[in-house]
Amino acid sequence: MLHVLDHPLAAHVITHLRDRTTKPATFRTLCYQISLLLAVEATRDLPTEEKSIETPLEPMLARVLTHEPLVVVPILRAGLGMVQPFLDIFPDVSVGYVGLERDHTTAIARSYYCKLPKVAGRRVLLVDPMLATGGSAVKAIDVVRTAGATNITLVSIVSSPEGVSEVGKHHPEVRIFTAALDRELNAKKYILPGLGDFGDRLYGT
Repeated sequence: MLHVLDHPLAAHVITHLRDRTTKPATFRTLCYQISLLLAVEATRDLPTEEKSIETPLEPMLARVLTHEPLVVVPILRAGLGMVQPFLDIFPDVSVGYVGLERDHTTAIARSYYCKLPKVAGRRVLLVDPMLATGGSAVKAIDVVRTAGATNITLVSIVSSPEGVSEVGKHHPEVRIFTAALDRELNAKKYILPGLGDFGDRLYGT
């Protein structure tokens, strides 16, 4: 269920996200770009239907998206940086929020906020730039499943093998789309080679 984005532009963007000299303003632009590529890739199986239209030259049958509302749920706070591309390109999308905070000593995520639209019967895209231990992702999936979601996709920018394994162990039905599968976690549960703390670099904190 793991899909790693394979595109030269994605590789280019990831390289500049990793670079420690990249400033927050540029980092935010790069985050938008890679999230846009991931949004397209993670929804390539959206259903379509034929519609009769008139081009300037003749009538034709063309394909349009069927009415399948999407729900984008960022895991706060870093996930907020990935939301805008979904809003920009999809005509029918709602946004929910799951607030999870990782304890830097235990690396265990705790929930501090949750606000969701209707998720039952809709495709839910959980977005979080870093899939590290997988603890936050598993907890967020639990939250949206409890709310009634059954069609869930996890979208991340950088993932660790440990995080992918953890999600697969608890939620094998959830597809994971990521732009990079990195080597491992270090002793502090940060992804290597990674790119540091995504939220701090995104917001300059």
